[in-house]
Amino acid sequence: MAGRRALSMAVAMALLAAAASGDSWLYEEFTTDGHVRADYNAQGQQVTSLILDRQSGGAFYSRQKYLYGQFSIQLKLIPGNSAGTVTSFYLTSGDGPGHDEIDMEFMGNETGQPVVLNTNVWANGDGKKEQQFYLWFDPTTDFHTYTIIWNDKNIIFKVDDLFIRSYRRYGDLPYPGGKPMSVHATLWDGSFWATQQGKVKVDWSSAPFVVNYKGYAVDACTSNGDGRPLSCPAGTDRWMNRQLDGAEWGTVAWAKQNYMHYNYCKDGWRFPQGFPAECSRT
Repeated sequence: MAGRRALSMAVAMALLAAAASGDSWLYEEFTTDGHVRADYNAQGQQVTSLILDRQSGGAFYSRQKYLYGQFSIQLKLIPGNSAGTVTSFYLTSGDGPGHDEIDMEFMGNETGQPVVLNTNVWANGDGKKEQQFYLWFDPTTDFHTYTIIWNDKNIIFKVDDLFIRSYRRYGDLPYPGGKPMSVHATLWDGSFWATQQGKVKVDWSSAPFVVNYKGYAVDACTSNGDGRPLSCPAGTDRWMNRQLDGAEWGTVAWAKQNYMHYNYCKDGWRFPQGFPAECSRT
């Protein structure tokens, strides 16, 4: 009985700490869809779980749309055999033709195989800009931080403290800069594509699959409509003019040399008429 009372007290204290810290981001900022569960850990942090079974996956998406900013979340991915599953954290202007999107997608794999992180940029409906990396750690045993920095100069992808990609803007090429985007997170069945190009499907005997999100943070401008100035938080120079320095380009080179799984700029079979123009400029 004393043990149960102590546990109840710990839970109550966690909830009070969450309320005091304002760490209740899911229902304050997002709309949910499918199998979504929210709880609090012992530190009072809200932990959101997306769940995938045969009936449905799970998702949450922001009610606010943004135009440039820094977006990050901490993720603990599906343990064991996650083949065929896709976990995501991304920005999108919508699903229609001509949409913009910035993707971080985690493609599940068989037990013991490395998880692949797919990064991609869509501009005006063209999304064939994938760079994929094997993660150099086990993303299922602890939380790791994944960050997208989006400004009018470049899009930067970051894993924990390491920069792994910068997609530069060129004035004569499409770039996601004119359409406000909302923040999305999803867990879904990507058997047709995710693992070994669709050769390995979801093993439903391992369901339900659960991925955990916490520590969502956004520092971004919001749109006030066509022709009106953006509403931006104070100190936007933190990310508005952010570009990689020499040392940070070094971590990008390290990731490419040691952990790159796929680079669209090297896929001649996919582009028999020639590589996209930006490939020769980076």
